[in-house]
Amino acid sequence: MTGSPTTTTAAAESRFAVARQVADAVLLEGYVLYPYRASAAKNRLRWQFGVLVPPAWGRAHDEHAFQQTEILMEPRGGATLTLELRFLRAQRRTVQQALEDGRFAEVAELHLADRVLVPWDEGVEERVELSVPVAELAAGEVTVPFRRPARDDTETVLDADGRTVGRMVRRTEEVEGRLRLLATELDGAYRVFRLRAVVENTSPWAPAAGSGNQSGNGSADREAALPHALVAAHLLLGLDSGSFLSMTDPPEWAREAVAACVNRHTWPVLAGEPGRADVVLSSPIILEDHPAIAPESAGAMYDSTEIDEILALRTAALTDREKREARGTDARAAAVIDLADSMPPEVLERLHGAVRGLREITGPDQPPLLTELPDVDAVFTPDTPWWDPARAQTADPARDRIAIGGASVGPGSRVLLRPGLRRTDAQDLFLQGRAALVEAVLHDVDGGVHLAVTVEEDPGADIRREQGRFLYFQPDEVTPLEDA
Repeated sequence: MTGSPTTTTAAAESRFAVARQVADAVLLEGYVLYPYRASAAKNRLRWQFGVLVPPAWGRAHDEHAFQQTEILMEPRGGATLTLELRFLRAQRRTVQQALEDGRFAEVAELHLADRVLVPWDEGVEERVELSVPVAELAAGEVTVPFRRPARDDTETVLDADGRTVGRMVRRTEEVEGRLRLLATELDGAYRVFRLRAVVENTSPWAPAAGSGNQSGNGSADREAALPHALVAAHLLLGLDSGSFLSMTDPPEWAREAVAACVNRHTWPVLAGEPGRADVVLSSPIILEDHPAIAPESAGAMYDSTEIDEILALRTAALTDREKREARGTDARAAAVIDLADSMPPEVLERLHGAVRGLREITGPDQPPLLTELPDVDAVFTPDTPWWDPARAQTADPARDRIAIGGASVGPGSRVLLRPGLRRTDAQDLFLQGRAALVEAVLHDVDGGVHLAVTVEEDPGADIRREQGRFLYFQPDEVTPLEDA
């Protein structure tokens, strides 16, 4: 069956309101990174997450043209599924300067009093909204095609005196896609359906014959392919009657059925307010159930690798020239600059940190510390903490060692990563069973021990080592291998 996009109802809008805060962060994650200038090296490679490319490009260069979500749901009565596909379209912007004869010439920079305009790919938010009865999905697959036509826009640029000094020309390419939805009732004591939602890029665009580097990464062709891509694609799913089951913490009777769900290039989690299970966010970034934006956050800064406090301080410290370029790079970057410049001290202080919960960190589960090692400088004993000024010897992460399973583990040791479910970041699970090299042994003031590691065969390990950007695991999350 083929359906048509609809407009999200007021009830669905209310149901999605809390989840959309996180969905907005997913949509714009990595959109523009500190120092928020187009000239910055890390802003030259754009669109990191959830990029669904045209099929012709995907087949030739091993990139994804679709994503598939599967999750279990328990609809009640004549339940209706509301779906919202959200993505960005890359809108290519060029800058032109006004000439004396009335014509315009393309330039790399156009200097104004408050900003420096430069070429840039802007992100335009797009939505495909759909409401369909679950009974209709159970009767057969529902297909919803969608299309966004190409368009050209021109914006005149005026100086402080109101004179035309240039213009910005924006080109948005055509994008085509398709949603495929199917609900399959499962056998068992409970009335449970497996919902499958597939998002496909069906754009017919293909690289010109002989263009790009077909044996390499074809970076030139990828630049041409991106305006036809669905960028940061993700789904919001809602039931007006019934609930979804958690993929990470399902009831015991549903574990086998949950394990059989196949999710490709996306991961669904329960969203919305804690305690509710009628909304799901299926995201290209792995999240936990009921993710939320920290209440201390004063605004989007588009960079999850840093904390807001550091970004706010660094942004406020940019030079006036750097701020002018950032403001001219993108309207969202300009908003970040204004946010950092206007942030009151009491708001900045709230970003310094917050305690969400406490747990006992001592007890029989703590791994024993290794003592009486003749070849190490620091010997840790439980009666005198390493940070106590009375100690003659302080911690030395580059030399300290601990005992794990009877083996001495420290810098240079090889370990097998076994991240635990109870406290690990979801993305650490991808490292299950990988070998890693211990770079340092760290002790916190609460008596906890942490191993800083780099993963073997990671091509960026040398850079991580130089920058001190390691992955961290607790001793009970690793198994010692032979020392390097």
